[in-house]
Amino acid sequence: MTVRRTRGPWRSVLVLATTTVLAAAGVGTAVTAQAATGCRVDYRVSSAWSGGFNADVTVTNLGDALDGWKLTWTFTAGQQVTQAWNASIPGGTSQITATNVSWNAAVPSGGSVSFGFTGTASDANPAPATFALNGTTCTGAPAPTSGTPTTAPPTTPPTSGPYSSTPDGFAGAAGTTGGAGGATVTVTNQADLERYAGASTPYVIRVNAAITVSPYGKEIPVRSDKTIVGVGTNGQIVNGGFFLGAGTSNVIIRNLTIRDTRVASDDPDDKDFDYDGIQMDTANRVWIDHNRIVRMNDGLLDSRKDTTNLTVSWNVIAEGNKAFGIGWTENVTARMTIHHNWIHHTGPRNPSTDNVAYAHLYNNYLQSVTGYGNYARGYTKMVLENSYFDGVRDPYYKDTTAELRQSGSIVVNSTGRQQTGGSAFDPSRFYSYRLDPASQVPSLVRTYAGPQSSIGL
Repeated sequence: MTVRRTRGPWRSVLVLATTTVLAAAGVGTAVTAQAATGCRVDYRVSSAWSGGFNADVTVTNLGDALDGWKLTWTFTAGQQVTQAWNASIPGGTSQITATNVSWNAAVPSGGSVSFGFTGTASDANPAPATFALNGTTCTGAPAPTSGTPTTAPPTTPPTSGPYSSTPDGFAGAAGTTGGAGGATVTVTNQADLERYAGASTPYVIRVNAAITVSPYGKEIPVRSDKTIVGVGTNGQIVNGGFFLGAGTSNVIIRNLTIRDTRVASDDPDDKDFDYDGIQMDTANRVWIDHNRIVRMNDGLLDSRKDTTNLTVSWNVIAEGNKAFGIGWTENVTARMTIHHNWIHHTGPRNPSTDNVAYAHLYNNYLQSVTGYGNYARGYTKMVLENSYFDGVRDPYYKDTTAELRQSGSIVVNSTGRQQTGGSAFDPSRFYSYRLDPASQVPSLVRTYAGPQSSIGL
């Protein structure tokens, strides 16, 4: 079965320890180049309750590019999968086969793919001992070709990608530094995260666990001069999010998974419970980078009330109704850069950009959007460059009072408006940037958007 959104019991009561399995796999029928290949599998039980659990799985491809994948394992304590997202997993058995879905079949060399599931379990819930990729048992090292000696697997994943390690766009131009110069602390629980995020002094806060937020849906307040960064792929905010209120300035939120505040009774409108992933009200100098924000009950992201000098880059924003709302103001002062984000399986607001003085959107990948795509509202001046729209209703359009200039984008399998008008502005007046060809954007963001194992270490 393929399920892209899951709830499980909506108040998880226990967070279990992470289990990481290092593995490598040989050649399978879906490998595009018939040569040595390998992988690493990170398996995490992220939350559990009586009789069930949620788990996240990340497969990093250490060998040749894959065009289709199948990961198999056996649960030894009778666990079974009941729901899955970002993979197809048949139920009713402890012999598990997870197969790619349409949008994540391609995994380039050095790239990764993530999926998750809800399962049943008794008190015993051991992690799988071994995995197999495309039919070959994982062994912990790249499988050699004939006559080639086996080499040790990398001890760490690649340390960089085609992205900046410091704020860029309008956030960078405005001098965003986050908690630089303050103490660095590592947190694994909500109390410590709230204490440091709400402090009056600068901090670099490393999140090194899946932190389940209570009460359900709470948005943790963040004060000025903070960096909150996930340690590799360990950092998760479960059942909650973040709030940047009026006067908050100079904040970096990076490399985290922020997930799961859905309320079933509020489907499909998400109007009764305002549980955002990240909400910003009159904030300034903010960089939101390499996060995975999914299955929130209201907005996955909301930039409100003149929040400005904002850069949103290399995030996965997915599996929700309202994706990314911008505005809630009559002023036309905000400046923001939105680039290299993978926005998929959402409804409206991708983003809805209302009364933004300068909105620069480039190299974003919008996929399976049922509401509308990039919408320039009010008196917004929007520049849209080299993005990729696949299966999007109304890919881009504008109000009569707005300006929208588009160049270099690709639109496929989509319907509705592709509307431009006005000269908007020249982003290069404010900062330098590099455009990737639109044809490369889906592969780039599938590989490098969302939490990266090399960030925050």
